[in-house]
Amino acid sequence: MTKISDLIKQEEKRQAETLMMIPSENYASKAVREAVGSVLMNKYSEGYPHKRYYQGNMVADEVEILAEELAKKLFKVPFVNVQPYSGSPANSAILFALINPGDKIMGLKLSSGGHLTHGHPDITFSGKFFKSVQFGTKDDGIIDYDEVEALAEKEKPKLMIIGTTAYPRIFDWKRLRKIADSVNAWFVADVSHVAGMILAGSYPSPVPFADVVMTTTHKTLRGPRGAMILVTERGIKKDPELPAKVDRAVFPGLQGGPHDNTTAGIAQALIEADTPAFKSYGKQIVTNAKVLSEELKKGGLTLVTGGTECHLMVVDLRPNKLSGNVVAEALEAAGIVVNRNSVPNDPMPPFIPSGIRLGTPGLTTRGMGAPEMKQVSKWILSVVDHVKDEKIPMDKEERVKFMKSYRLLLPKDRFLQGIASEVRTLCKKFPTP
Repeated sequence: MTKISDLIKQEEKRQAETLMMIPSENYASKAVREAVGSVLMNKYSEGYPHKRYYQGNMVADEVEILAEELAKKLFKVPFVNVQPYSGSPANSAILFALINPGDKIMGLKLSSGGHLTHGHPDITFSGKFFKSVQFGTKDDGIIDYDEVEALAEKEKPKLMIIGTTAYPRIFDWKRLRKIADSVNAWFVADVSHVAGMILAGSYPSPVPFADVVMTTTHKTLRGPRGAMILVTERGIKKDPELPAKVDRAVFPGLQGGPHDNTTAGIAQALIEADTPAFKSYGKQIVTNAKVLSEELKKGGLTLVTGGTECHLMVVDLRPNKLSGNVVAEALEAAGIVVNRNSVPNDPMPPFIPSGIRLGTPGLTTRGMGAPEMKQVSKWILSVVDHVKDEKIPMDKEERVKFMKSYRLLLPKDRFLQGIASEVRTLCKKFPTP
């Protein structure tokens, strides 16, 4: 056995024996994984179907056309590009297709649940190449659409890019369309986190309202790590050249040849999404999330926005006087994998935020339901109570030292290891795909 095959086995074991609760992660089916690991990875296919720069693309053309047609059918759009390598490159392609560097864009703040590529200032391409204005949330963590409208009227952005990585509520797509129209802005919806639930009917689709929709394919869609750009009828009506502009922005604008193996994996995921079983799965994700959030609230934890309407929730640990780092590390030692996360108006820097983010897609994929959500909530509450007296220094260097020493102590913590043992028992009952 080679070193890399040994490491893959270790990762397989880790995934099988722990609870995957990071909302942006999921388990792809065996068929999707086989497509990604297929001989299609050997082919170079610069260009688009029937317009390649290399020979030998007959099969690759059919694979890409199949993925496009499936996506158009499922999302009810007239045009799809399936070549973006991932979500961030897809968003960059959309921005370069629709507007010019230096134009003004508008999106949800990262600390309020938005994404880096939605205009986060200073350190991202979207904040450096474009003038960015960002809106946040109210004290309860919920978007005030009147404030969004007022900001748009004041700033006059040329493009609004709306989506989430940590906003637990449903977006009002219709209201956002109205706001975009009021300032003659392009309206882009980033549904990377919720695309699978949109196809299941458990989250509203932005397709009737947005000009362009972007989604990654590896979250609630359960596909490979890739992305798709969907152009709506509304978008084409606004600019008939929009599909061509998107294609040119992806290739040759930002990328070379597509990853044909990933395209095949996307097609397979879409085939699986076009089934009654997947629709039931997408609904169960939300049901599980609501059960989990209510149980955590009953146990005394504070949730941003007071709950969830989708697949994720954010726990505000400030009332517990705890850092997201400490809780996330302790939960991982207990076999429960979440991530530290900022909360709205977080007084702490992203390195040591005041919250954790967790969700139910992965657990739902394994077949877990309400009883398991209640058990998982008990474990989470027990871990938070167990580490309630842990305090971390404010000085950055001291914080780093503290976390290093803290991680060394976790494997020796009998309480956490006891929960990890119980988690492994549960995981055996619900094996990974």
